[in-house]
Order: sequence, then C-alpha cells, then structure tokens
Amino acid sequence: MTRPDPAARADSILRSDNRRIFTKLVVITVLMFGFGYALVPIYRAVCNALGINVLSVAEITKFGSRQPVNGQVDATRTVTIEFDANARGPWEFKPAQRTLDVHPGELATVIYEFRNPQDRTMVAQAIPSYAPLQAGSHFNKLECFCFSEHTLKPGESRQWPVTFVVDNKLPRDVRTITLSYTFFEVGGKVPPAPDQAARTNVPAPAGAPS
Repeated sequence: MTRPDPAARADSILRSDNRRIFTKLVVITVLMFGFGYALVPIYRAVCNALGINVLSVAEITKFGSRQPVNGQVDATRTVTIEFDANARGPWEFKPAQRTLDVHPGELATVIYEFRNPQDRTMVAQAIPSYAPLQAGSHFNKLECFCFSEHTLKPGESRQWPVTFVVDNKLPRDVRTITLSYTFFEVGGKVPPAPDQAARTNVPAPAGAPS
C-alpha cells in the first residue's frame, strides 16, 4: 500500500482552503451589496415613521416646480404665503409674485428680482423675517439667496430662488404667513440722494455765512 505524497496532500488542503475563503468572500460581497441596496428604502421608511421630510437632489434643485415631499403633504388645508421686500438703499428689490398658496409639506419656489441701478459695484445681503413670529420655526428654506452675500456690478440684474416647505406641524389657526426680506449693503453707506449731493457741491453765495 503506497502512502500519499505529503506535497500533494498539502496542495489539496491548500486548494480546499482557498475555495472556502473564496466562497466566504463571495457571500460577504453579496450580503454587503444587498444591505447597501436596502438602506435607501429602510431610511425612507424610518423617516416616514418619524415624520421627517426627505428630499432628493433632483427635487431640491428643480426650481419653479411644486413637488410633494415624501408623501407628507397635508392636502386638507392651504396656507397663503405673502412675499415682501425692503431695500435699504438706492436699488430695486422685489418678489416676482406677491402671494402663493401651498399645502403644508409641499415643496414650493418663489423668485426674487434685484437690480443695481448705480454706477458702482456693491456687496449686499438679505435678512428674512416672518409674520406671525411663530411661523418662522415652521418655515423651512432649502435654498435661499439670504444664505450668503452677493456682489452686483453696476446696472446688473439678478434673479434668486427661494425654495421652501411649510412644516405640516404648523398650527392650524395659522392660515397666512408673510415672508419679508430686508436687503442691505454689506459694509457700505447709503449715498445721499442726487439733489442733496448737488446742493452739497454748490458754492455758497458771496457774503453768506459759512
């Protein structure tokens, strides 16, 4: 009776071990892929259960559209959003529309228009305010020009979107929200009106007190 070759036996054991390791790696890879694929519906299911709104990138960046947010729209009531604009300086600033009716939980967008009629470059920023005051905590802005400062060249006109969702936890007695922006120049002074500047540069008459 011949004894098995030790080298051949070791080679057979090595091949068997390699097959087992390869099988385990394949199984682990498949499980990881399946888990990663299942994360999105699991995440959305958890957010739905907790009442958290989930927006895709396409929904956020699609300005001008009004998309329902993850099925959390309260279609049983409508809230009127009034848009206001205040310019602290010699420039033009206004919303493209004055009012918009939305359902709580509904994604909506409004456009604000700005023009710098001056012959100089300016840097400006807007500060929002809300009425009634309690509505501010239920007004969720996803995109807003008020998030940063803006540089505008002489005569330049710009349009900026405000994309928002009114929280469906807004008290039911609040039927109208006023969103107001005050646009001011950063680090600058409001120049005097042209007639005032002209009077300042006119020489005083002879003999007049200085």
